Parts: sequence; structure tokens; C-alpha cells
Amino acid sequence: MSSKWKWISIGTAGSIFALSHIGMIGMIARQSKFPIVNVPVGPYTSYKVEASKDGYRIQYRANDPKVMRVERDIKKKGGFLGLGNNTSTIVEEYTMDGTKQLANPQATSGEAGGKSVACIEAIGSGKGTGRMVGASVGAAVAPSLTTVPFVGWVLAGAATMMGMDAGSEVGGTMVESISPDCEEEV
Repeated sequence: MSSKWKWISIGTAGSIFALSHIGMIGMIARQSKFPIVNVPVGPYTSYKVEASKDGYRIQYRANDPKVMRVERDIKKKGGFLGLGNNTSTIVEEYTMDGTKQLANPQATSGEAGGKSVACIEAIGSGKGTGRMVGASVGAAVAPSLTTVPFVGWVLAGAATMMGMDAGSEVGGTMVESISPDCEEEV
């Protein structure tokens, strides 16, 4: 009987070996041919995975979009005495953390704050002329204020100064709205 148990044990071991091989072949056959990719996902991530039998390719961006844009249309009074309307579009680009982009073509081309040097000179000239006209109007009012006892001379000076300030503001605004150098490029 010892040979019988020998053949039973060999048959049992062979059967277990055969079943394990068949099970392994079944597991390999059912396994996906494509790799499993676990990319980190957040609120500002984007990724693109292309997988085939030959391999895979991943394009992953952790901070997408890198630069965001905001466009605003601003209506502004224009023309002589502000009777016309000008509409300009302002485009702002910024990163996710709120930092504004400094790649402003107007600011890097020798212009300060989006206004050309010619526009700034024209506004300065208009303010100077407006200040002169305002001083004239204030000086015309001054004699009637000097008749006020004790403080008339202070009121006359204040009227002249207020006329100069108002004239400067009006002159600068008029030149800015009329001058072709001050037209914003959109």
C-alpha cells in the first residue's frame, strides 16, 4: 500500500500545482492591460492620461489655470464738457494667489500708468491754464469780499485760491477728454 499512497500524494500535489497554475493564468488574463494611475486631484488641477498596450503618457498641471483673466467695460464721460461717452475695456490678469501680472505692454513701453508722456504733458498744460483762468475769476470776486470787516482780506485770498484749484481741475479734465494723445488704446 505504500506505493498506492505514494501515487495519491503525487497526484494530489500535481493537482494542486495544476490548479494553482490555472488560477494564476486566469488572474493574469482578467487583469487590465492598462496601468492604474492615481494622480493627486485638487480644485485647480488638470491632467490628461493616454494609455495603450505599449505604455502610457500623463500630462499633469497642479495649478491650472496658471493665469486667470478678468475683462471689464468701463463707461467714462468724454468729449467737450463731458457730453460724450467713452467705453474702454480693461483686462486684468492675475495668478491664483491674487498676484497681478506685470506684463502690461503699456507700462513697459515708456508709459507711466497707461498714459503716454504726451498726454501727461497736455494735462499739465491744461491744469496750468485752468489755474490762471480760475485765479482771474477769484480775483474778480475778491474786491466784493474785502468789504467784510476783519476777515475780508482772508476771504478774498481764499476765493482766489479756490478759483485756482477749481480752474486747474476743470482745465486738466477738459484737456484729457479733448486731446488725441490721451486716447486709451484698448
